[in-house]
Amino acid sequence: MSMQTGRLYIVATPIGNLGDITRRAVEVLKRVDLIAAEDTRHTAGLLSHLGIDARTLSFHEHNEQQRSQQLVELLLAGKEIALVSDAGTPLICDPGYRIVSACRERGIDVVPIPGASAVISALSASGLPTDRFLFEGFLPRTQAKRRKRLQQLSDFPSTLVFYESSHRILHSLEDMLTQFGKDRRVVIARELTKQYETMIDQPLGRLLQTMAADTNQQRGEFVVMVAAGESPVMEKGFIDGVLQVLVEEMPPNQAARIAARISGQPKRELYQLLLKLKEK
Repeated sequence: MSMQTGRLYIVATPIGNLGDITRRAVEVLKRVDLIAAEDTRHTAGLLSHLGIDARTLSFHEHNEQQRSQQLVELLLAGKEIALVSDAGTPLICDPGYRIVSACRERGIDVVPIPGASAVISALSASGLPTDRFLFEGFLPRTQAKRRKRLQQLSDFPSTLVFYESSHRILHSLEDMLTQFGKDRRVVIARELTKQYETMIDQPLGRLLQTMAADTNQQRGEFVVMVAAGESPVMEKGFIDGVLQVLVEEMPPNQAARIAARISGQPKRELYQLLLKLKEK
């Protein structure tokens, strides 16, 4: 990489409370030659609050391809550029993939400047298991596609995390009720770090009633977190029978992998059982 090549900084900005900007983010925003912003008007408010007078350029989903080429040329010419979204960490359900990918291909340094993230903030306060989770972003807009995707996720063995907007929150919860059932635990984080921040933790059937009865709870931006689905428990005798058949047809490692997919049991434990069966 040429010594004259610039750097692209991926700068996380507050998701609501402006006090959540990091000192490092402020330093970078002050120093760079250009700030590529999802909405320049929105970013102008943050920069004004921070006392930063910087050149900005719009970078959103409708001009991302064209702008990426333009920004790569500036970076190759030695300019330093910060990429910001309207809120939170860029590229998480926001534009930016094309420019980062292009920079990687051209050997341009891409430097993350960590900070606020609605997903992580919501999970940290949810009370749901966080050792593993699936972030789905926004569900499909149409009911048929939305229900199909939810059905595919209904038995997923880890916490599910979605973003949702105010005009679709009730529709999405209704579709979740159809696919997950009324007793599935759901935690909704609304307007995180803002004045009207709320978190509701209820079984899905009751949660939908709570939301439907209060129009104030239908406003703003949402992170919807759903407890893991429960895989059907298979009897030990059935699992042993499956293992016995598989071990006669294939190596233990392959048999354990297939048995784990069938039963939902940990592959490592099944592998140890297979080794014992093979010794008999």
